[in-house]
Amino acid sequence: MSAADATIRIWDTVTGKQMHILEGHLAGISTIAWSPDSKTLASGSDDKSIRLWDISTGKPYPVPLLGHHNYIYSLAFSPKGNMLVSGSYDEAVFVWDVRTASVMRSLPAHSDPVGGVDFIRDGTLIVSCAGDGLIRIWDTATGQCLRTLVHEDNAPVTSARFSPNGKFVLAWTLDSCVRLWNYVEGRCVKTYQGHINEKYSIGGAFGTYGGGEQAFIASGSEDGNIALWDVPSKNILQRIEGHDGVVLGIDTLSGQDLLVSGGLDRTVRIWRAEEEEDYQAMKEEMD
Repeated sequence: MSAADATIRIWDTVTGKQMHILEGHLAGISTIAWSPDSKTLASGSDDKSIRLWDISTGKPYPVPLLGHHNYIYSLAFSPKGNMLVSGSYDEAVFVWDVRTASVMRSLPAHSDPVGGVDFIRDGTLIVSCAGDGLIRIWDTATGQCLRTLVHEDNAPVTSARFSPNGKFVLAWTLDSCVRLWNYVEGRCVKTYQGHINEKYSIGGAFGTYGGGEQAFIASGSEDGNIALWDVPSKNILQRIEGHDGVVLGIDTLSGQDLLVSGGLDRTVRIWRAEEEEDYQAMKEEMD
């Protein structure tokens, strides 16, 4: 969990016990990202720096990643863990060499603060999005912009991530919509609605249910709920209540039927699916 008090707190999901408090940033932290092997955590701060942390010790790596000229707002590791992509209020996207803590490539990506970045599953592509309403697909190796996606409403885009199969990009926009894009064809193929997102930067995640055979999308909402949609049908499978205020971030843990959420009520909540019961309830609700 990252926080405005410039600390990061690591919790045990089973016991709820706090394991580490990571201290080293000089200002609030807006984004964190786990390395693929879960041994390293990256954090981006309003102090314009990115730090890498050794999870086993709770200590930062000696050299911070410096180069952005404004707040760091989004981070993502490459699948091999050797690269890190960052998005900032300085409107740029940087690709970093994790081993040397140096910038490999600087992409003059957008004309507004960059809200979200992500790597595709093989690391060859990067997606970025921003308040300018644009979603851009980049070639990791060359830094070339391969595709720009923009919806006709041109709403600010606050978060974007590749689908697990790498064929689509999912984007959150400040018109209370989550859109699924076929980025190769450059078209929006599905729009998910039913949550509220008009002011805050809200994100979400893909997940599976029904023994891993069905895919869902989870999203935070400004009404304090978590919305779950079935990917192909766009039906709302479930609304989860529990937070008191805006739910900002959601993530899922594949294989363990866990969902984690964080909100403006200063709580992090872990949700576990009752697989058979939930799957049956979802099917009945869809039928």
